[in-house]
Amino acid sequence: MAPQRRSAPRAAADSGAAERRRPSRNKRDRAPQETPRETWLRIMGLGAGLVLAAFLLWSSLGTEDGVTEVLAHRGEVLAGRFIEVPCSEDYDGHRRFEGCTPRKCGRGVTDIVITREEAQRIRSIAEKGLSLGGSDGGASILDLHSGALSVGKHFVNLYRYFGDKIQNIFSEEDFQLYRDVRQKVQLTIAKAFGISVSSLYLTKPTFFSRMNSSEARTTHDEYWHAHVDKVTYGSFDYTSLLYLSDYLEDFGGGRFVFMEEGANKTVEPRAGRVSFFTSGSENLHRVEKVHWGTRYAITIAFTCNPDHSIEDPAFT
Repeated sequence: MAPQRRSAPRAAADSGAAERRRPSRNKRDRAPQETPRETWLRIMGLGAGLVLAAFLLWSSLGTEDGVTEVLAHRGEVLAGRFIEVPCSEDYDGHRRFEGCTPRKCGRGVTDIVITREEAQRIRSIAEKGLSLGGSDGGASILDLHSGALSVGKHFVNLYRYFGDKIQNIFSEEDFQLYRDVRQKVQLTIAKAFGISVSSLYLTKPTFFSRMNSSEARTTHDEYWHAHVDKVTYGSFDYTSLLYLSDYLEDFGGGRFVFMEEGANKTVEPRAGRVSFFTSGSENLHRVEKVHWGTRYAITIAFTCNPDHSIEDPAFT
């Protein structure tokens, strides 16, 4: 039987009727179609929103304890930056030495006292010494004055432990560089606070530190707690740190933070950078946890009390 051709026109008519009825059912179908340019703009807007959200998240993760101001950026080369702050009463509980005990308190940063080449050379001293041991946790200590060296969960006296073999590790040039750097830092502090360099004495503990992201094994590894040097070490009057590695190049985290209510200040480490400050509660501080890499520094402390002085380490 031949096909019924009349059905096709009828179907077309029915389809047309359906098309005419559709707008009355859903007025949204009459909305204009989005152009390619509009689609592109919408995608770009969404992308910008995601980037902004990611940036805000990164900022919140990278800023600890309300750090709101960077006192010294890693990329800066500072001839000298000094901020004076009111002295605390911490010094009143100790014997005062006129012309030395802090009357003017504050904190400073300079990048022109120690060169980056000197910083690299003195870092090699720390690396050689710490290669003999190292903490199981995130913080290792090397004190060339007392001989204290982190080994596992304990400390040993590297001069007694290694005996004459120590002369195969260090050289007289190493110790001379150490003394030269200490003297430059001491002169910088005396000049900044307007005191005689001869009234300042090196005091303990003065030490190299190596920090990484390893989990803490003992309380000695928990370097990130806020503290006051004058309270922790009564002999401290002036504290300094010489950084031997670069923030965001050698390690992440690990910034030095001066704790202030609602307005913490941070110093971003840079090899050769010297950060120094009076040791009382006016400079409550902490170090952020190191998230990756390895952070090297040396803490050099000074006292006004000759009874608490220590000698420079000597190569024997």
